[in-house]
Amino acid sequence: MIESISIAKTATFGTTPEQLTALSQFNFLFGSNGTGKTTISRVIADDAKFPTCKVTWRAGTKLQPLVYNHDFIERNFTEMKGVFTLGEKQRDTLDKIAAAKGELDALTSKIENLTLGLQGADGNSGKKGELATLENELTVRCWKQMKKHEAKLDEGFKGFRNDMEKFKAKVLQEHVSNTATVLTLADLEKKAESLFGPTPTMEASVPAVDTSKLLAHETNPILIKRVIGKEDVDIATMINKLGNSDWVREGRRFFEGNDQVCPFCQQATTDAFAQSLNEYFDETFVAESKAINDLATNYATEAARIQQVIAAIITSPSRFLDVERVKTEKALLDAKITLNNQRLAGKKKEASQSVELESLSNVCAVIKALIDAANTQVAAHNKMVTNLSAERATLTAQIWKFVLEELKTDLAVFKTAKDGLAKAITAMTDQIASATEDKAKKAAEIRDLERQTTSIQPTIDGINSLLSSFGFQGFKLAKAASGTSYKLVRPDGSDAKATLSEGEKSFVTFLYFYHLLKGSDSDSGMTTDRIVVFDDPVSSLDSDVLFIVGSLIKGLFDEVRSGTGHIKQIFVLTHNVYFHKEVTYTPKQKGISPNERTFWIVRKSGLVTKIDKHPTNPIKTSYELLWSEIRKPDRSNLTIQNTLRRILENYFKILGGIELDQLCALFEGQEKKICRSLCSWVHDGSHYAHDDLYVSIDGTMVDSYLKVFRAIFEKSKHIEHYKMMMGDAFVEEPAPMEA
Repeated sequence: MIESISIAKTATFGTTPEQLTALSQFNFLFGSNGTGKTTISRVIADDAKFPTCKVTWRAGTKLQPLVYNHDFIERNFTEMKGVFTLGEKQRDTLDKIAAAKGELDALTSKIENLTLGLQGADGNSGKKGELATLENELTVRCWKQMKKHEAKLDEGFKGFRNDMEKFKAKVLQEHVSNTATVLTLADLEKKAESLFGPTPTMEASVPAVDTSKLLAHETNPILIKRVIGKEDVDIATMINKLGNSDWVREGRRFFEGNDQVCPFCQQATTDAFAQSLNEYFDETFVAESKAINDLATNYATEAARIQQVIAAIITSPSRFLDVERVKTEKALLDAKITLNNQRLAGKKKEASQSVELESLSNVCAVIKALIDAANTQVAAHNKMVTNLSAERATLTAQIWKFVLEELKTDLAVFKTAKDGLAKAITAMTDQIASATEDKAKKAAEIRDLERQTTSIQPTIDGINSLLSSFGFQGFKLAKAASGTSYKLVRPDGSDAKATLSEGEKSFVTFLYFYHLLKGSDSDSGMTTDRIVVFDDPVSSLDSDVLFIVGSLIKGLFDEVRSGTGHIKQIFVLTHNVYFHKEVTYTPKQKGISPNERTFWIVRKSGLVTKIDKHPTNPIKTSYELLWSEIRKPDRSNLTIQNTLRRILENYFKILGGIELDQLCALFEGQEKKICRSLCSWVHDGSHYAHDDLYVSIDGTMVDSYLKVFRAIFEKSKHIEHYKMMMGDAFVEEPAPMEA
């Protein structure tokens, strides 16, 4: 059966869908002509023709819709196809059909139950709903993880960062294929800064600092050697005793510049003394003294060069170099070089003294390590620049791998749950497919059996019997020459179709439809489950026939309740209050289930159709229906005049016998004009062609008409009736202010 209907953008229905939900076995829709009832019946008949509408069937099992509306009358009155029904003579065949139908119903029930388990009543629950929920939970979890790292790793998610579903699908794909190395988040962010920022350029290497020559000076043997004169010279004993070799060497140049006169005592010396001095400070002494001088000079030069190179490195540092650390180490290097230069200067001055230089090896090693580390990164960076696309691809894979590691537990739980659900869904889907195949075979078997025992004659006899019993003696149904259709004939055998009244035409097509419900217009399909729609079946019928039609339809209700026929659900749409009350009336002893019926009002708000559901039958009488229109806050400005007129006509003129001209005398000014306008409508009566003439007025005018309408009841002393009919919509008028 149909569970819900959604209608939009069709005929008078607006863009916002109107919904008929929680439908039951019997569904009654009441509405005036032109409100959209026939559109509803057409959507049920074939929703495929209405792409903006939707009919939802229970468990997805679509039944055969049989719809009686104006389209059916026009389509079938011209040529009534024969209605095939099952004959009663071949009992064995009928028993086989009944048994096969039972098996078919069991298969249908199995398919419905499996479908409910698979996708639920709403199509979004069941096992598929559980899987969808599971997928959605993982989608949200993956998306949350992406958002966590989006700020710094967003380029790694390029192509997937704007769509939650695509991102989740990418995670699942990477989970199967990603073999990248797992890096720390800090490493990923650092690499991303280089690779995903502005397109990087080649970086220059940090110049190497060669300190080998400088460090070699530290082990020069001259540093620890005591440089003194020749030991076997006669003055050597004295110099060695006094230990003043450096003092004598320094004074010697004063002696030589003073014409061999002692610069200290001013006494002339002998040639032998001068010769002794020369012999004492021989070539060896001179060579060693020169070695000291050369060492001091070379050390200072090499140290200055190294200091200059390091200073240049600090001035224009590489972004990969720990420049602050280099500055610290250079300060230490500079201090030690200064100290060593001082020690070398002392050695030059006192060659006989042994000195030791401060070792620069440690500080030079640290500086070299810092430069090497920077150059290692420079080399890696330049390699990356040379092969940028591959490096970016590698980093992207590493980013996804990192995300996979973070989602490791979630993905494991998801896989276990999904595998279980997928297995269940596959099993249920296979069972549905198998049952559907068996159902098709069983339906074919039933069709073959039905063809063996069908006839159109019982329908002719049944319709003619009803026509005769209801007083239609002027025509009857007969078999056409084709043998598979009907014709309408007069008692003398002449064709009656062209001369039937609208009432006769409506009644005979209704009877044809009624019998079609119990058979088929082909030689098979009599036992197909179906839903039935009656759209205004009593148009152009008098009250007697209206009662007959209502009785026949209520008879179908009993078949549905008892489950004896093949009709599973019925819709009745009408604008006729009396027919509606007749077809919805059920004696109390019937014990109707409160859930077997739904009630709906189809109306127009402006030019757009609206459908309202009611918990109980909203139609009491046509008079009450008119008042219900007044009570609505969204009443139509287009029809308000006719609604007010009909209430006044029913209450005052027809029921009360009061002439409304007398009431107009109670008003003055503009209100009197409005009252006369209302009364003039009533005087026109409801029996003329312009009875339903509509004149649109604005909201201000509507308020004026409603005010005068209420005043008519007040001034005629019938305000209590007005209060009763308005119910909760009645509002007390404020008391007039005293002068």
